Amino acid sequence: MTATRLFIDADACPVKDEVYRVAERYGLKVFVVSNSWINTRRDAFIEQVVVDAGPDVADDWIAERAGPGDVVITSDIPLADRCLKAGAQALKSNGQAFSPDSIGSALAGRMVGEHMRSMGLQTSGPPPFGPADRSRFLQALDAAVVRARKIVR
Repeated sequence: MTATRLFIDADACPVKDEVYRVAERYGLKVFVVSNSWINTRRDAFIEQVVVDAGPDVADDWIAERAGPGDVVITSDIPLADRCLKAGAQALKSNGQAFSPDSIGSALAGRMVGEHMRSMGLQTSGPPPFGPADRSRFLQALDAAVVRARKIVR
């Protein structure tokens, strides 16, 4: 079994620095995956992965590699679903964990929102990201890493 790895769906992720801090504390590898180059901290434990442009290319890269003992940071519900099915954990940047019990309703809610937008109705986006979200994320990521490390032992 391999060591726990952290995967960041990085294009719009506001908690990259928090992920780096947790990874450094536990000695974990981090993959920062995006469709274009982004300014990423230069450390041996951080690997920036720039994939081709296109829908779901970054998601595919992550989903094909994440598995038991890994943690994926994403707000993309279909990607979270794929990662959960592969045995990885998935967290939103606000600290909310996706779970096998909650992913079905999250996917359904996403489909309803898409349908409403296709009919021209306005839907609300996520609430503004704040310090409490950052704090919840750090706690959730730490707990996820502890669980993940038990899997890979």
